[in-house]
Amino acid sequence: MTEATDLAARAGDRDPRVGLRAVAALRRLLEQLEAVQVRGARNQGWSWQEIAAELGVSKQAVHKKHGGR
Repeated sequence: MTEATDLAARAGDRDPRVGLRAVAALRRLLEQLEAVQVRGARNQGWSWQEIAAELGVSKQAVHKKHGGR
């Protein structure tokens, strides 16, 4: 969690270049974490609807994003 904590701290930096780079890195990290959790849920037999409900998106959106992996 150190990386995420460091990135979160830098996201609030007064220098926009530092802050924006941290935001971009956090976005990439979040996408990776989501993919890992979706894959785990699918491996445990979760439906696309169940995953979508937890992520707060539509079933179609989560399937489109993660269905081909």
